[in-house]
Amino acid sequence: MGKFAVSIAQDGKYDFNLVAKNGEIIGTSQGYESEESCMVGIHSVKENCHAHVEDQTEKNPPNYPHPKFEIFTGKDEQFYFHLKAKNGQIVLASEGYTAKESAFKGIQSVGDNAPEAPVEINK
Repeated sequence: MGKFAVSIAQDGKYDFNLVAKNGEIIGTSQGYESEESCMVGIHSVKENCHAHVEDQTEKNPPNYPHPKFEIFTGKDEQFYFHLKAKNGQIVLASEGYTAKESAFKGIQSVGDNAPEAPVEINK
């Protein structure tokens, strides 16, 4: 089982990484103004970790309602995914992958790790 690692950035904002049991970072959050709002973001990832996957690299992809994962190609031509909450906000963003299949595996890893992942706060 993975974990949510919460930290406080130099600007005083809270953020988190979803970390797999092997220590690899699966995804990273945005910065939150408070620890409480960061915990809401973590809850959203746990709640929405099995959402539909919208592959935006395909021609005419389905347009699923939020919450959903979106796979897309960045300016660096790597593949990324975002998990968007019910309100459309990005709650988890991946690193870049050279293969689209790896982005799909990253999404699967969110579903495998997030539901029961404990929260570790690093202050």
